[in-house]
Amino acid sequence: MRAALITTYGSNDVVELVEIERPVTQPDEVLVKVSAAGINPIDWKIRSGAGQRMGMMLPIRLGSEFVGVIEEVGASVAAFKHGDEVFGMVKSGGFAQYLTVKATDIACKPKKLDTVRAAALPLAGTTAWQALFGEAGLVEGQRLLITGASGGVGSLAVQFAKAKGVHVTALTSPRNMAFVRSLGPDMVIDYTAQPFEESIRDIDVVFDTVGADTFQRAFKTLRRGGIMVTVVAFPEGHEAAQYGVEVKRSFTVPNAATLVAIQTLVDAGQVTPHVETILPLSEIKRALALSEAGRVRGKVVVIIT
Repeated sequence: MRAALITTYGSNDVVELVEIERPVTQPDEVLVKVSAAGINPIDWKIRSGAGQRMGMMLPIRLGSEFVGVIEEVGASVAAFKHGDEVFGMVKSGGFAQYLTVKATDIACKPKKLDTVRAAALPLAGTTAWQALFGEAGLVEGQRLLITGASGGVGSLAVQFAKAKGVHVTALTSPRNMAFVRSLGPDMVIDYTAQPFEESIRDIDVVFDTVGADTFQRAFKTLRRGGIMVTVVAFPEGHEAAQYGVEVKRSFTVPNAATLVAIQTLVDAGQVTPHVETILPLSEIKRALALSEAGRVRGKVVVIIT
């Protein structure tokens, strides 16, 4: 089977498309014939060296989310059968014609979506869901600020929060204002027009998908007792006391219940993932480069053939 992998860390030059053996299914796993896979920042971060920090061993098969059809079912798996369309996230191996995954980490693909759009959901959706409703405990009626609202994670976070009755303020660039407005937030702020922290106040939860200076400035928008949850920054430790808030770093983990919750909202018509660019697996380097450039609305998806 064809798969994208690296044998050393570096730029996109180290990414190879190679022929390797199809993985062997363990009793608690299913073998999936992959139809499409979403591109996420973690993919090029692993390529650049994060894989070593994460304890991954070279060679590494890249790809962190997928949608596909079950080809084989492990002996102890009862929840799925051959031919089921499923989606999920994996630590590695999504950019390949086949992969094995634990049955407890996947869910049936939303019926309302085709395979391309479904491929944009698992990792980005799980990241947003676990940060908002797991770490932050976001509930109906609260006020939420989302930084980077046009990205794969941010654009889903806007829709998840609105579906749960939350007041959403979304930060984005002038280029993406119309797109972010189409997601349904209560307020859209052009962060280039003026310092956003001067006009936004009394926020209950900040969901940070940008980091750096934006992460630090966003503390000023929180009410005392509010919560800052970031998926990109690493809090220095003094922020909680300085601003009188709670600060959390959210780490995404596979969770079938989260996928089912997302699937339910999608099939109810309350959430629609946005795919800006679709490329074949043969153009995996271009797909990674587009994500790394940081200007994608929603997601880049590769078709696996």
